[in-house]
Amino acid sequence: MLNYAIRRILQTIPILFIISILLFFLVRSAPGGPLTSARRNPNVTKEQIEAIEEKLGLNDPLPVQYGRWISDMFKGNLGQSIKFHRPVNEMIAERIPNTLTLVGASFLLTLIVAIPIGMLSARKPYSLFDYAMTTVTFIGQSIPVYWLGLGLIVVFYVTLKNPASGVPFFPVGGMNTRGKEGELLDTLWHLVLPVTALSLGWIAWYSRFLRSSMMDVLHEDFVRTAKAKGASENAVYYKHALQNAILPLVTLIALDLPSLFAGALFVETIFSWPGMGRLFWDAAKGRDYPVLLGVVMITAVLIIFCNILADLAYGWLDPRVKYE
Repeated sequence: MLNYAIRRILQTIPILFIISILLFFLVRSAPGGPLTSARRNPNVTKEQIEAIEEKLGLNDPLPVQYGRWISDMFKGNLGQSIKFHRPVNEMIAERIPNTLTLVGASFLLTLIVAIPIGMLSARKPYSLFDYAMTTVTFIGQSIPVYWLGLGLIVVFYVTLKNPASGVPFFPVGGMNTRGKEGELLDTLWHLVLPVTALSLGWIAWYSRFLRSSMMDVLHEDFVRTAKAKGASENAVYYKHALQNAILPLVTLIALDLPSLFAGALFVETIFSWPGMGRLFWDAAKGRDYPVLLGVVMITAVLIIFCNILADLAYGWLDPRVKYE
C-alpha cells in the first residue's frame, strides 16, 4: 500500500501541472482586471496605470506570466496579493484551517446522520420511517445551499429569538463572538448554522444512495449464506452487508469532494465565515489573480489528496483489494 501511495502521489504532479495551465489561462481570460477600478478613477493617469502594470508584470505576454508564476509556485511562493498587498501564502495559511474546520465538521455530521438513516431505511423498506425519510431527503436534495443558508438566517436569527434574553438563537457572522476568540464552545455555536446549510443536501443524497446499495447487497448470495449458517440478524446486517454496501459510497464521497468545497464557498460568503471560500470571493470581485490562483491550486491539492485517501480506504474496508 505504501508503494501504491507513493506512485499515486507522483502521478499527481503532471495532473497538477495541467490543472495549473488551465486555471491560469481561464482566470486571466475573465473580463476586467485588478486595475479596472483605477482606470475608472479620473484622478489616476494613464501613465500611472502603465507604471503599475509594469511593476506587477501584467503587461508581459501570458506565457511569460505563467512561466514566472509556476516557477515561483514550485519554490513555495504563491505571489503577492494585488488587492491586499500581502503574501498569498500568509493569507491562505490564515484561512485554510477555518475552511477545513467547516468542511470537516460538515463531512462528519453528514456521515453520522446519513449512514444510520440509510441503514434503517434499507432494513425496513417501505415502512413509515422509510417514507418519512424519503420525503425529507427529497426536500433536502431540492434546496440549493445558498437558499438554505439564507432561510436558516431568516428563521433562527431574524424571526426566532431567545424568549429569556431576546437575542437570536444562533450567530450568523464570523466564527467567534468578539472577546471570545479561541473559545471552543463559542466556535461550535457559530458552526451550527453553516454546517447545517452545507450538510443537509449531502445527508439526503448519501442516505438515499446507501439505502439503495444496502438493499442490493442484502439480496446477494453471501448474505443468504450467512443467514443459513445461523448468523444473527445484526451480524449479517452490520458486519457482512454494510461493509460491502459502503464501498460504492466511498467512491461517491471522493468524487463529491469538489462539490463540497464549492458549497463551502457559498456558505462562507453567506455566513461571513473567514475561510478560503470567502477569500476567493473577495479576490474574485477585485480580480486579484495571485490570490485566485493560489486558493484554487491549494483546493485542487486537497481534493487530489482526499481522492488518494479514498483509494487507500478501499484496502482497509475490503481485504480483496490488492495494491500492486
